[in-house]
Amino acid sequence: MATKKKPVVTNVWDDATLEPQRLIGDPEADAVIADLAASGSIKAVNQLMKRLVENDGIPPDGLPASVRQFLDQSAVLPAWADRRKIKRGEQLFWRHGPQMIVNLFCHSLPFCYAARKGVQVLALTSRLYTNPTRRIIETAQMIVDVMQPGGLGRNGAGIRSCQKVRLMHAGVRHQIAVHGPWDPTFGTPINQEDLGATMLSFSWAIIDGLRRMGHDVSDADAEAYLHCWKVIGHILGVDATMMPTNYADAEAMARAIQQRQYAACPEGRLMTRALIEMMQHHIPGTLFDRVPEILVRFYIGAEYADLLGVKRTLLGTAVLRPLKLINPLLDEAEDASFVLQHLGAMFSRRLIEGLLFASRGGQRAPFSIPTELRQTWGVNWTP
Repeated sequence: MATKKKPVVTNVWDDATLEPQRLIGDPEADAVIADLAASGSIKAVNQLMKRLVENDGIPPDGLPASVRQFLDQSAVLPAWADRRKIKRGEQLFWRHGPQMIVNLFCHSLPFCYAARKGVQVLALTSRLYTNPTRRIIETAQMIVDVMQPGGLGRNGAGIRSCQKVRLMHAGVRHQIAVHGPWDPTFGTPINQEDLGATMLSFSWAIIDGLRRMGHDVSDADAEAYLHCWKVIGHILGVDATMMPTNYADAEAMARAIQQRQYAACPEGRLMTRALIEMMQHHIPGTLFDRVPEILVRFYIGAEYADLLGVKRTLLGTAVLRPLKLINPLLDEAEDASFVLQHLGAMFSRRLIEGLLFASRGGQRAPFSIPTELRQTWGVNWTP
């Protein structure tokens, strides 16, 4: 029998590779914003940002020619995109979507917030353009848009959602350059290392979280899901040099960024606290109030959880109470991962149901999930 070859790390992710990426933004999208600023003054940039912030997707009417051209060009998937892998990644999302959304809140976002330099622009934009709760919900909406069946197709919601985010990133870089304040030691706002880290948080961290929670994710499924996010990263403006070759390479890249960037700071703690409070707020009652902190600590580990100021809690009491109210026969000696898996399953559906009722203000529709996904996931919701 042939020996199965394990994926190998094919890139060197170290300071020499990653530090220069902190000086690079997104030249193509930045050129669009620079063209608006040059031809229509800063007012044109402000108007575009206002429309992007206040609306879902990209408003179709009245866009400048440079923006329309950018949208046409950036909507094309890269030549290396593999439709079979994209479909397989979508199917994984179909099967594990609720758990993946909880992973987003309890693993992916804390993964980003722990990076002291990268979190600075997240905290700044949350204060200037929106509020942390709204931005978190909109991030979850983008994940659903890109990973739902057909989300990355020609008319899929995912491509427009990514393009909107990419233009907003360029607008933020421009406005910070014009107005500040910004510490240059943080690098370029929303730079290539931070974009790459975000791509990893939505791909590698999601698969890592599913596996550690006990879900069976094959190597082929993991590679397909990573491939989906490399395609999404391409649409979002992540440079090819920041694309890991395979899942093992993605993990090596993630660990290198953690080693380089993770440090305690007020901004990271502020964003994490807002995230936990948002989850607590959108689940009715108080039964699950301690679950967000339990899951964050489980996913990112005690060291990084302490760095983010996530409270320690008595795991047994906090986890078993909601479970035993639903299943009184649960044995307290059950394996912790088994208990957490069941708790995560209950919590994920309650969280999604809470998000579906959340108002995002302005002209935005509430958080939405295609009907077929809600039915598959067993999410109860009546509009």
